[in-house]
Amino acid sequence: MRPRLARFALSNPAPASLQPGIQRAARHTRFQSTTLRSGEPATASLSPRWLSELKNRIGKCIMFGLSAGQTNEACSILKELVVDWRELVAGSEGFLTGKNRRGLFRQEVVWGEMDSMGHVNNVMYNRYAESARVNWTLNFANALDPAHKAEWKALVTPSDVGLILRSIRTDYKFPMKWPDKVTVLHKLRDQPNSDTDHFILDVLILSEVHRRPAARCVEDIVVYDYKVGRKSPLKPFMVGQFRETFALQEQAKEKYGMRVTELIKRVRELEEGSWDRPDAKEDMGSANP
Repeated sequence: MRPRLARFALSNPAPASLQPGIQRAARHTRFQSTTLRSGEPATASLSPRWLSELKNRIGKCIMFGLSAGQTNEACSILKELVVDWRELVAGSEGFLTGKNRRGLFRQEVVWGEMDSMGHVNNVMYNRYAESARVNWTLNFANALDPAHKAEWKALVTPSDVGLILRSIRTDYKFPMKWPDKVTVLHKLRDQPNSDTDHFILDVLILSEVHRRPAARCVEDIVVYDYKVGRKSPLKPFMVGQFRETFALQEQAKEKYGMRVTELIKRVRELEEGSWDRPDAKEDMGSANP
C-alpha cells in the first residue's frame, strides 16, 4: 500500500527542503509493515539515526501548524526522546541502562585520544570496552552480589578463576570528535548454563552528543582457572547472577521496544493530523503582528 503522503505530494508539491522528511516518512511506513523475527529488538529495521529522524519529523509537523492539543502531544513526545534517549536506544536492544544495574560506564572523550584527523583513535574504542567490562564485572561485587564480593573481584585478576578476553571484534559506525562523551554498555548474548566455560558479550558504545551508536563490539570471554592452567566452568554464583541479568535484558528489550513502537505510532498520527492530509499547507508565518 502506498503511503498517504503521496496524495499530498501530487496535490501540493512539497518544497525541496522537505523532501528528506518525506523520504524518512516513507521509510517509516515500510517499517510498520515489516514483521520482525522472534527475539529481534523493535529497532532492528530502523535507521541508526531513528531518534533524530523522529525529532525531524515532529519539526516538519510544527512547520505546517498544530492545534493546541497536537502541540501538547508533540512536546510530550519530544520530552520522552530527550529525557529517556538512552533507555529508548539501548534499552530497546536489551542493554541495561540504570545506575547500579549491571554496569553503566561513562567517559569523557579527551584530546589525547584523537588521531591526526581529529577523530577518536580506533584503538580507543577497544579501551572503552575493556574499561566498561571491568566495571560491569565489579558492579556485581559492589552492588548486585556483595555476598560474593571477593570472588567477583578476583575475576579481574590472575589469582584464581578469572575472565580472559579471547577475542574482540569492533564495528565502527561513525567517527567521533571532541568534545563528546561515551556511554558504554554490555549485555550477555545468551543465557549461560552451569557447564558454560565461555560467553559472548555485546558492547554498545554510544556518543552522547549524537545520541546514537558510535561503535559496537563483540567480546568472546573465557573463564580460566589460573591455578590449573585451563578453562573452567562458570561458578554457581556467576551462573545465578548471569541468568538473572539475561532475564532483565529480555524484559528491558520488550519494555523499551514497546515504547519505541508507540512513539513511532504517535509521531505518525501527528503527521496524519498536520502535513499528511489533503488540505495541508505549510505555515510560513506572517510578517504582520
